Amino acid sequence: MFLEKILSHGKKEREVTEDIRKHIKLLCTACGLFRNALEKQDRNLMRDVMDLEREGDSVRREVVSHIYEGAFLPYLRPDLCKFVELVDEVFGLLKDTSAYYLEGALPAKLKDDSVRVALLNQRMCEMLLLTFEAMLRGEDLREKILAIRIYEKKIDDIKFILISDAREVPIDNFWKGNVLAEFLSDLTSISDGIEDASDHLQIIHVAMT
Repeated sequence: MFLEKILSHGKKEREVTEDIRKHIKLLCTACGLFRNALEKQDRNLMRDVMDLEREGDSVRREVVSHIYEGAFLPYLRPDLCKFVELVDEVFGLLKDTSAYYLEGALPAKLKDDSVRVALLNQRMCEMLLLTFEAMLRGEDLREKILAIRIYEKKIDDIKFILISDAREVPIDNFWKGNVLAEFLSDLTSISDGIEDASDHLQIIHVAMT
């Protein structure tokens, strides 16, 4: 397998793949922490999510730096950097969602479905990690990518319910309503970012085989 040859001959390549793995694992941890914070309505845990985003950004910079120091063949570098950037964009969305939560108050009517979305986001992220590991082993990614798309479809279905329920929430202040709208938008957009990242893994997988 071409990918196995690349990894077996290069220390830099192994370091990069380890850092990418660490980056995705951090995102999984952050998604799990966010779900837990939302479920418990724990504002301190929500702040911890934002701290993890900063740690993830540091790992991203390390990955990109190592890639442009010479890890991997030149034609693979842009796609690897793009994947890392896509994962980092998910981190950014998660951070923004946490910030909106801290700025406002989640109505009880919307809590259960919001937690369901957060749990599905966590499952998608865990599947992204499994997809990355499968790519490194040179395995077929189609079933795992399909699972990610099924999770994303479930979130889309819940999104419509959330929007419908949100319309019935009394809003006495424009800015409070805006914060709630942004919270729901970002919460249900995290899955789109994870799906985009998984699609890019397929591109890298094809290029490496």
